[in-house]
Amino acid sequence: MSSAPNASALTKIGQLKKPYGIKGWIWVFSDMDERTAIFDMKSWWMKTATGMKPLTVKAWREQGTGIVAQFEQIPDRNVAETMNGVTIWVEQDVLPETAEDEYYWSDLVSLRVINEQDEYLGNITEMFETGAHDIMRVTANSDSLDNEERLIPWHKQTVIKVDMTDKTVLVAWQSDY
Repeated sequence: MSSAPNASALTKIGQLKKPYGIKGWIWVFSDMDERTAIFDMKSWWMKTATGMKPLTVKAWREQGTGIVAQFEQIPDRNVAETMNGVTIWVEQDVLPETAEDEYYWSDLVSLRVINEQDEYLGNITEMFETGAHDIMRVTANSDSLDNEERLIPWHKQTVIKVDMTDKTVLVAWQSDY
């Protein structure tokens, strides 16, 4: 059994949901653009109340519009019932390289968000998907323009520049939106 990795070297790739059937199968929500690509990554970790634990896929399949999987650590439905909401993580070095102008959400969280008027709006605290597009949750802090939390769409009309070196995102977003 391998030792738990450094949490800062991990990236969230999905989440376990409700049980499926009686043999320990469980619904898996994938954070990947191509949802089944989650199974191409090896050495999964699950975040539990007692720390990071290994999670080993025994079998998986597409089921309707979702994905279900069976894991070595989840032998039956009773254990599966306790797993709803557990997050799935991998070490960042197993992730495929991104193209230029492509980013993993985990790389964007904590970046500073500045608008075209050079106003500091806050930091990205979460990225999530809606039916229309991805959204940045920008949370204010003591250095930001005001105390407003903002939900800013992530698309080419809004995101002007991402500077990973300076850890900033320049957006076309007025402070009074």
